[in-house]
Amino acid sequence: MVKKARKTALKKAPIKAAVMGETVEGKTVYDELPDAPPKKRLKLTWAGKLGVAVVTFWIIMVFIGPFIAPYDQAEILDMDSYLPPGTPIDGGGVHWLGSDKSERDILSRILWGARMTVGISFVATLLAYLIGVTAGIAAAVKKGWTDMILSRINDAILALPSIMLGLLIVVALGSSIPVLIATAAIIYASAVYRIARAYGQEIMVMDYVESAQARGETIWWIIFREVLPNAAMPLATDFGLRLVFIVLFISSLSFLGLGIQPPDADWGSMVRTNLEAMQFAEGWGILAPIWPALAIASFTIAINLIVDDISAKSGGDLAKKMI
Repeated sequence: MVKKARKTALKKAPIKAAVMGETVEGKTVYDELPDAPPKKRLKLTWAGKLGVAVVTFWIIMVFIGPFIAPYDQAEILDMDSYLPPGTPIDGGGVHWLGSDKSERDILSRILWGARMTVGISFVATLLAYLIGVTAGIAAAVKKGWTDMILSRINDAILALPSIMLGLLIVVALGSSIPVLIATAAIIYASAVYRIARAYGQEIMVMDYVESAQARGETIWWIIFREVLPNAAMPLATDFGLRLVFIVLFISSLSFLGLGIQPPDADWGSMVRTNLEAMQFAEGWGILAPIWPALAIASFTIAINLIVDDISAKSGGDLAKKMI
């Protein structure tokens, strides 16, 4: 009995000593606790690489589009509407994609519109993530009343249809660019909050977080060194999807006449103002509303190709948390 008790005491000694901050045989209990999962290299398929190329092109156009556009976005060039692609311009030049209802060059307006449609949507998505991730991680880490209050506020925003809430805000406050950015950010931050909170709660019960807590790390250290790095990939994937939603949201408001206002060009308003071409234009002039619609489609589909590629690598885990 004495020998058996001695063996049991020897087995428990390393753990007891390590908990007290001591070292037994050069090891502590922390050496036995698991580390955070290793970072994985991201490899895209050809579809994902194609998506990256298209998205990169439009992001470049956000910065240089107005400088390489053949004409100004508001410049009237001809006396005829809905000229077909390839029509020569009086005084030199060519309408490579035709002209719109107001005799302006469609190609130039698409290049100018990238700055508004993609640029504003990207800023709004960044702001939505700043709000949503901050609130979501705070709710997951603090729990209790913080989680309950933030979640109920978030549920109230989610209960309203996004386009209806956007219309109400824009009609009340106007359709200036800051209002559009803030409106899109607030509406879509609610969805970001849900996914950030879900991943935060999942990570907070992982062994490597408990290991950090056992070492006495501060809550801020755990958030920035354990929670955020391990939630970065799924959040980055969701960022792409939220960007798509916000592009469509801004374009929808512009299509309804409550988004970007003339003379600034954006793809949604270009579709709306040129819809008459489908009835009154002759020949290839009917493509006037199709070109900006294709610009929207190319950007959003390219992002979806990237997101699908990344999501497939993660086993579809992101889809379970998305709304």
